[in-house]
Amino acid sequence: MRTAFYISDGTAITAEVFGHATLSMFPVEFDHKTLPFIESVEKAQAVKATIDKLADSSGEPPLVFFTFVNPELSDIILSSKGVCYDFLSYASEIVKRELKVKPVPKVHRTHSIHEKTYDFRISAVNYALANDDGANIKDYDEADIILVGVSRSGKTPASLYLALQYGIKAANYPITEDDLEKGNFPRFLIDHKNKLFGLTIDPERLASIRQERMANSKYASLRQCRIEVREVEMLFKKHKTPFLNSTKFSVEEISAKIIAEAGLSRNKY
Repeated sequence: MRTAFYISDGTAITAEVFGHATLSMFPVEFDHKTLPFIESVEKAQAVKATIDKLADSSGEPPLVFFTFVNPELSDIILSSKGVCYDFLSYASEIVKRELKVKPVPKVHRTHSIHEKTYDFRISAVNYALANDDGANIKDYDEADIILVGVSRSGKTPASLYLALQYGIKAANYPITEDDLEKGNFPRFLIDHKNKLFGLTIDPERLASIRQERMANSKYASLRQCRIEVREVEMLFKKHKTPFLNSTKFSVEEISAKIIAEAGLSRNKY
């Protein structure tokens, strides 16, 4: 198993995102180590020593993805025995040539608080929490999107991710057995038909998830899950509600697909 470091004088989120995206293309297992807020020469030298020690003991250089504003700290990491990737500097040089403007690096700028977008996201998170699982249907006029689907199909994590990452106000409502027996959405959902987006899931995966919550119950039985998934998908088709099978996607992928298919605006930047 190889080791990968993600290092920064900030949160290291950018280094992680780029590093993970790159490594995901290779069928190799990695021991991932994230080291944020390496803001001094002393800390950088300590990290270098850790990298060198690991390289010597394992006989293989670790992969090092890093972002630093201070070039002195970058030089320390670059002098280590790791295989280093300073992708941010490489990209900024290309952009600098195109824009003909010098970059003005600032520590923590990438993931720091930008007042307008921060307020968007906090408001959206509060909205998602207040409107989770059909708890507060009176505020659906404020929703950017309303996720619908059977219980445990991924509505809550997607709602929260859309809010936290993109400032999108996402409510979610569980389609109940009673709704399915009636063969229709509740009236208050039909009133917001243009905001609805469905999530479905493979019955086998749904049964596995429900077993963890209510083992050996009708709710968690494969038969019940098959019935609910079949009927909710029929309901989506009846109302021409766009929907996505969430089985094989991460919450990040689910959210990105919802944004793309629903044409939502991102309030992240």
